[in-house]
Amino acid sequence: MSLVGKKAPEFRAKAVIKDKIYDDFSLSDYLGKYVVFFFYPLDFTFVCPTELHAFQDKLKEFEKRGTQVIGCSIDSWFSHAAWLNVPKSKGGIQGVSYPIVSDIHKSIARFFDVLKEEDGIAYRGLFLIDRNGVIRHQVVNDLPLGRSVDETLRMVDSLIFHEKHGEVCPANWKAGAKAMKPTEEGLVEYFA
Repeated sequence: MSLVGKKAPEFRAKAVIKDKIYDDFSLSDYLGKYVVFFFYPLDFTFVCPTELHAFQDKLKEFEKRGTQVIGCSIDSWFSHAAWLNVPKSKGGIQGVSYPIVSDIHKSIARFFDVLKEEDGIAYRGLFLIDRNGVIRHQVVNDLPLGRSVDETLRMVDSLIFHEKHGEVCPANWKAGAKAMKPTEEGLVEYFA
């Protein structure tokens, strides 16, 4: 089920940010900012730390765009905190500074329709949420397929460009490239 065009499901949960546990974390705390909210299957696994570090490596790029990155898995806040204390060289996520939400009851993954019920873990779902709390982009990968953080940044750029200029972004569009007006004439002009 696609959530694109709908308000992001509301939740309150525990989250870990750096070395602190927050009891009442919510996406609504970030209204007015763009949010990249992504699910990963489990702490202490294999593809997951590569993704969490990849988002951290590009965090300044997201921040320049007024975008908050937030991770989420079904693990407990204690597990998140422990994993944050394991060095990258040992498979940990030490140095990750954005929030990591604990979905221990699996309700958030259900709300976002990414829960793999038979395994009790989330698929690699990613949701780009606009400043009004509306989901504008979503992608869901199967467990073994890691995401492209650069593609996520491209989608943030596309949304910002569209909101600012009213033009639409064609296939493979990147910031600074030619866009088009959402009209028949705009399409003809784009291909000319």
